[in-house]
Amino acid sequence: MIAAMFKESKRSGSAETLIGLGTHVEGKLVSESSIRIEGEYRGDIDCKGDVIIGECGVARSGIIARDLTIAGKVFGDIVAKGRLTITASGQLFGNVLAHTMLIQDGGIYNGNCRMERAVEQRTRHLQDGAEPALQQQQQPQQVKETQAKEKSRQAG
Repeated sequence: MIAAMFKESKRSGSAETLIGLGTHVEGKLVSESSIRIEGEYRGDIDCKGDVIIGECGVARSGIIARDLTIAGKVFGDIVAKGRLTITASGQLFGNVLAHTMLIQDGGIYNGNCRMERAVEQRTRHLQDGAEPALQQQQQPQQVKETQAKEKSRQAG
């Protein structure tokens, strides 16, 4: 009967790793399969599957996952290779790098967000970024000239 339950849960796509309500865990969690947190977790999470922070769940961690759903609280930076969803009860305090992001009405998000689609656009973005880098190299020379003029005014 128990084996049948595990087979059913794999078929239904539910989390294979569960940190249950009332459980406090610290450390680094690396997983090939999905994770659901209903208790409290402190530490980094690197998951090839999906991560779900349940309504009672609290994660004080940096999270890397395919898709991430937050119904509880997360304090830390997020990298979602797919979709980040913050539900109506969800709260996220940290920076985000995600492919897509959905915040339901009532969800709370405080942080900076950067969204990237595909490798092709990253390459184009890097090419566009070459010009500001050139400008940044020129700026220190201008600053030095301004400082030299300021010193000569003070000396004279």
